[in-house]
Amino acid sequence: VQLQASGGGLVQAGGSLRLSCAASGSISSINTMGWYRQAPGNQRELVAGITSAGTTNYADSVKGRFTISRDNAKNTVYLQMNSLKPEDTGVYHCNLNFVRLFRRYDHWGQGTLVTVSS
Repeated sequence: VQLQASGGGLVQAGGSLRLSCAASGSISSINTMGWYRQAPGNQRELVAGITSAGTTNYADSVKGRFTISRDNAKNTVYLQMNSLKPEDTGVYHCNLNFVRLFRRYDHWGQGTLVTVSS
């Protein structure tokens, strides 16, 4: 499984960015895709996730500002980030996970850097 992420960049506080991540390879049709971020000196944290059935979950810090969505036909997940804050700065990593034969598989894309200036 390969994940290709895109869409990071530099934006001023209050601005918006949209991240995309396309998955390819042998993927279970039942899976969860999501975005994690890691700020300098911090651990990687979940930002948002979405199941193949469309159930979403968000970190409290991004609720109301970020929206995660997916296109199952394209195995692609999107993260629309609005009202960005400097504390949203970090490397955003795309994740896809699924269970096959009672074992969980996690796959990661390359990170994409998001920098929010104040």
